[in-house]
Amino acid sequence: MRLLFFLLPSLILASDAYPPPRFTDPQRLQKLESVMPEVDQLFRRYATERRIPGMVWGVVIDGKLAHVGTFGVQDRASKTPVSEDTDFRIASMTKSFTVLAILKLRDEGKLSLEDPVSKWIPEFAQMELPTRDSAPLRIRNILSHSAGFPEDNPWGDQQLSASDADLTRWLRSGIPFSTPPDTRYEYSNYAFGLLGRVVTNASGMPYQEYVTKKILEKLHMDSSTLQFADVPVSRRAIGYRIQPDGSYAEEPPLPQGAFGSAGGMLTTANDMGKYIAFHLSAWPARDDPETGPVNRSSVREMSHLWTPSNLTVSHSGGTLRASETGYGYGLRVTSDCRFEHIVGHGGGLPGFGSYMAWLPDYGVGMFAMASLTYSAPSEPINQAWDALLKAGGLRARELPPSPVLTEMRQHIFNLWKKWDDSEAKEIAAMNLFLDAPIAQRRAEMQKIKDEVGDCTAAGPVNPENWLRGQFNLTCSRGTVGVFFTLAPTQPPKVQHLMFRRLDSERIRLVAPTGPPAGNSCSE
Repeated sequence: MRLLFFLLPSLILASDAYPPPRFTDPQRLQKLESVMPEVDQLFRRYATERRIPGMVWGVVIDGKLAHVGTFGVQDRASKTPVSEDTDFRIASMTKSFTVLAILKLRDEGKLSLEDPVSKWIPEFAQMELPTRDSAPLRIRNILSHSAGFPEDNPWGDQQLSASDADLTRWLRSGIPFSTPPDTRYEYSNYAFGLLGRVVTNASGMPYQEYVTKKILEKLHMDSSTLQFADVPVSRRAIGYRIQPDGSYAEEPPLPQGAFGSAGGMLTTANDMGKYIAFHLSAWPARDDPETGPVNRSSVREMSHLWTPSNLTVSHSGGTLRASETGYGYGLRVTSDCRFEHIVGHGGGLPGFGSYMAWLPDYGVGMFAMASLTYSAPSEPINQAWDALLKAGGLRARELPPSPVLTEMRQHIFNLWKKWDDSEAKEIAAMNLFLDAPIAQRRAEMQKIKDEVGDCTAAGPVNPENWLRGQFNLTCSRGTVGVFFTLAPTQPPKVQHLMFRRLDSERIRLVAPTGPPAGNSCSE
């Protein structure tokens, strides 16, 4: 029985000790691709109902732009059709590019997210905070909309062309606060205008040049730019608004300025596909070499919910719907009744509306870009998720059991077949027989054995994570679920162990990443 003690350290130190989750449905891609006609129908209906002059959308699957759809024209005068190479302004979706620049500088040791903003913007040293006990504003507050600056969408949308001199003058006048810093969410374009200056000062390179060279060029987003004037007229989507009389009016484009870091990017469907594919490539965590301009762990950090925003619940037609939303770093993060983790961001400026979203655990993302003021095409994306779910194509990666869980399953099964105190003590963490004496645990197990009869097979481990799982015993008079958790020791030993007879009609297996077709809300 001493073999176990020497075997477990070698397992936990092996290169496969922490296997990443993986897709297991061989028909997954075919199921997803079969829904694309319905996805197109959803977007076209949305564009028609909203009278959008031109729109493009795309679906990203497993690292590539798998589908593109278009509607309308990029210019109502020339009537040039929208294509996957048409450049649209994506407004606040730019914020995630700015965060990538900040995190790249952080990863290179050129700044810290805990740096006071005043380290990189000297005018902040004289900034009057709202209370005497307010802590200095830090870079992380600016990234996560927790600085306490007022929500400023109506005002911020018109500041894209503000000059560096304008920004300096405003900073010297101070910024009014709407909430105490670091206490709650408040969306601020001003904050991301400041981050552009941080990038410039920390890198020694103008913000636009840094993002172009360090992010866009590395991702081969060759048709993306922060300068509206750099886009050839033949490829540029013209932005429009609908006037009170129902006619269209062209919105004059705002030039690039100090607030470009908050909303100045222009891009195409082909480039947006590359961008979302890059974000999705950060999942799952794994040992593969880094290939992107920013570390995968930093990309995942962007998608963590750092500042909670709101919880919404509704009840309609017997269905309960709920979602929790907050802000990561330059990205919105949501959990709802379907998916545990939705990442995305919208963008709206005079003449344009856009949205992007992806499901990290499912390897699928979507985007849409439109040429109508604040058209916000998140609705058809949300409807498309439902269509993909219904077709069975959206299934999360499943976590395979770690070697140590599989090894421990065998030793627990040995105890079930023939209890041996020495083996039980060998696999037990120090708390296991303090929580319940060994004789009590042996008796409880024997009681269930007497009820279910002979158990001839132990099923595979269904892991909840690398150190917790469940397996089922198939017995002559029923099924027994075995639940166990390993302790944070080397080698990991059993800190929790429970045998439970399962109702044959309600056998429950631990789901490694949630139900196959997403979360569910039920009454």
